Amino acid sequence: MNKSTIAVCAMALVCTVGMSGCASMGSSADIYDSMQTQREQTVRMATVESVRGVTIDNNDGHTGLLGALGGGALGAVAGSAIGEGHGSLLAGVIGGIAGAVAGDKVENRVEQEKGLEITVRLDNGELRAITQAADGQMFYAGERVRLLSSGGITRVTS
Repeated sequence: MNKSTIAVCAMALVCTVGMSGCASMGSSADIYDSMQTQREQTVRMATVESVRGVTIDNNDGHTGLLGALGGGALGAVAGSAIGEGHGSLLAGVIGGIAGAVAGDKVENRVEQEKGLEITVRLDNGELRAITQAADGQMFYAGERVRLLSSGGITRVTS
């Protein structure tokens, strides 16, 4: 391996490790960040009206850059290993483009999680819909649940 190949591999590794740090804690009803602890929450009782599966996009609909950069770097390195001279350069460019597209798709998939949209009827008759991560806790129509609210965040729990 020459020095430029080693440098590109190192950069791709740094991008990949950096992407893992961007992973979101998600929107689970069971996960509290440190700012949410020891805070008073409002508790309301409600009855589940309906539940439907949804996909939560932790990128908030924005395209990530790290997946494309990391995939592009890895694709360029892999492609440049094919052939010699101009053929190697062309294969590197094509590999870089293909890697960037694939890396972007992988990052977008990693940043998605399964969620639930839970529609509840409060005891005063009002309807509310809360979306949270599908973390194993199931809710069923007719079930009594608690709504825990604090700082604009509401969680549904049994």
